[in-house]
Amino acid sequence: MNVFEKKDINELLNRTSPLKRTLHTWDLTFLGIGAIIGTGIFVLTGKGALTTGPSLALSFLLAAICCGFAGLCYAEFASMAPVAGSAYTYSYISFGEIIAFIIGWDLILEYALGAATVAAGWSGYFVNLMSNLGIHIPSALTAAAGTTPGVKTYFNLPAFLIVILITCIIAMGINQTKRVNDTMVVIKLAVILLFIICTVWFVKPQNWKPFTPYGIYSFHNGTASGVIPAASIVFFSFIGFDSVSSSAEETVNPSKTLPRGILYSLGISTVLYIVMTLIMTGVVKYTVFAKFLDAPILAVLKATGQTWLSIIVSIGAILGMTTVILVQLYGQSRITYSMSRDGLFPKFFGDVSLQHQTPYKGTWFFGIITALAAGVVNLNILSELVNIGTLTAFILVSAGVLWMRHKHPEIHRGFRAPWVPVTPIIAILFCIMLVVGLNWETWLRFIVWFAIGLCVYFGYSYKHSKIRA
Repeated sequence: MNVFEKKDINELLNRTSPLKRTLHTWDLTFLGIGAIIGTGIFVLTGKGALTTGPSLALSFLLAAICCGFAGLCYAEFASMAPVAGSAYTYSYISFGEIIAFIIGWDLILEYALGAATVAAGWSGYFVNLMSNLGIHIPSALTAAAGTTPGVKTYFNLPAFLIVILITCIIAMGINQTKRVNDTMVVIKLAVILLFIICTVWFVKPQNWKPFTPYGIYSFHNGTASGVIPAASIVFFSFIGFDSVSSSAEETVNPSKTLPRGILYSLGISTVLYIVMTLIMTGVVKYTVFAKFLDAPILAVLKATGQTWLSIIVSIGAILGMTTVILVQLYGQSRITYSMSRDGLFPKFFGDVSLQHQTPYKGTWFFGIITALAAGVVNLNILSELVNIGTLTAFILVSAGVLWMRHKHPEIHRGFRAPWVPVTPIIAILFCIMLVVGLNWETWLRFIVWFAIGLCVYFGYSYKHSKIRA
């Protein structure tokens, strides 16, 4: 039994794809920005600021550096093997089938829980916006059971419906997905720039003192605090840029455009995160965010007296989180499509619509499951699983670059990560540092999901794998 059998990269490159190539550099850049900018700015800045103070900007920078080094590795792999599947395909080439299956299994969890978690946050902003417009949604239908202390809730209807709507858009075709994402990203960026222009004049440098009240790593009130723990929190903000590489078979000239899209989106998003964080912690003292955890930007608007911006910002937040959900569901559908095509999942998940040229059955299957999770599951206790799955993928892709440079230096690479072996080693070390910061409950749940995955692999995938056909 050889569970470490590898894919031949030349065979992958010569394979024809039924998917439609229509994405260019800026489409991919907007896809990456759509995945990155959303929850980080509109939700996580409050919790992050309470964890580390004004030095939250350093936490975002640290998380960005981790993703940046990993992004360079993704860019090299994407230029070397421009096929759908992202980290799953790269692991298949480098380490063999069982490792590829495990990382694909992890990515399914990452994208599903990530999209469901963001949908729950989207619901909060949507309900608040409707309330401001005089439309009141029954409390029982605004959150999953047990998620809102003191309030009886049963089902998060807005979260369920937005996931279903986005699933429909993705199933209709890549052109529709691209147009919707590009439009929403442009509006989202315009709202963020408007917020910056209107609030930067209210920054008080004294609010940045002390800049690192909890140091690099410490314990405050029984919880981990400081720059590194906050970086583990805001790392969630950058999750999704890797889904850009899953669009390889729908990209024009992927060996050049994929690396550009990955790196451009990371760079633009990092600059915006740092600028927004410095403004927010400069306008109000970081402790104020304790009262505005669900919508930290509203604390800044209230302090500056610019409450007229609140509706515009709410619309920006809704659009921002919508694009995050869209890109994560899109990435998930392409991972399952790749695994099905390789025989590791049933053929059902790889069926491509002749009319829309999308893997529509798998898209709808996981879209409905994600929608139900957003509607009925208390995601507060599961969201950290997204981080551990992503960090595992980053580690394997970075290690894969080292392995392929050593074993297959002759393979053409449209983009070569600089400073190898230093770059992938630094990426691996940063990821390990962030993984260590996760709590033991997250590790236990991850191990359970891992064990279920092994049962699926040995019970179905190994027997049906096309690599042995």
